[in-house]
Amino acid sequence: MTTAVALEKKTLRAVWCPQRRNRRDVDVYLPPSYGAGRRRYPVVYMHDGQNLSDPQTAFAVTWQLDDVLRDVAEHAVEAIVVGVHNVDDRLIEYSPFPDRRHGGGAADRYLAFLADTVKPRVDRLFRTVRGPQRTATVGSSMGGLFSLYAWLRKPDVFSLAGVMSPSLWFGRDRLFDFVEAAPLPRGRIYLDVGTAEGAGTLRDVRTLRAMLDAKGAIEGESFSYVEARGGRHDEQSWSKRLGAALEFLLT
Repeated sequence: MTTAVALEKKTLRAVWCPQRRNRRDVDVYLPPSYGAGRRRYPVVYMHDGQNLSDPQTAFAVTWQLDDVLRDVAEHAVEAIVVGVHNVDDRLIEYSPFPDRRHGGGAADRYLAFLADTVKPRVDRLFRTVRGPQRTATVGSSMGGLFSLYAWLRKPDVFSLAGVMSPSLWFGRDRLFDFVEAAPLPRGRIYLDVGTAEGAGTLRDVRTLRAMLDAKGAIEGESFSYVEARGGRHDEQSWSKRLGAALEFLLT
């Protein structure tokens, strides 16, 4: 039996967010080959970072990120993954537009935090490929909503997006107006949804898929769409699909 190579994780403690005036930890997962040379790596920024690998900080179960990254490394796909922890008002900072019931709409400030505070620090401390063509934003639920917005809003920073089970209901009408008006970035987007996530979620994601098709996104080239039969709105379901998402975005 082959012993799994342990992934190295560095944690940047209590990173100050001047745009939101709060602090949160940021975990940086280094790929298996990181210590073997001077190679530079693409970077994947993931949201709800406390849920990725540590049962002590996860809301429920984890994404089992270490296992996913080892699996994709066997297919020659390696990246630095940055897990940005959320804060208590995650609905506010992950949402591009306010919702009638929940308020929100501070995604531009969180996006500025990633682009202007976190990314420069990660690029300074680690061997990254700094250009947008090798920089991804990946998230699920509200994190998926934010990743879609970041890809359309700032493709000069993130030209790759993993949009998993996005919460498109949050500010839905204004969101779809924004998607319709935004130019299609030169990059790649992975979009998915589980068939057991509810009729409304499935309908909204299918609507988004149709909008991306109409903009000229070419499925199988710049666009990958997955409907996971029986997939639910939880970390276990997202973990099963993450490997395929990373392989599409990074190859």
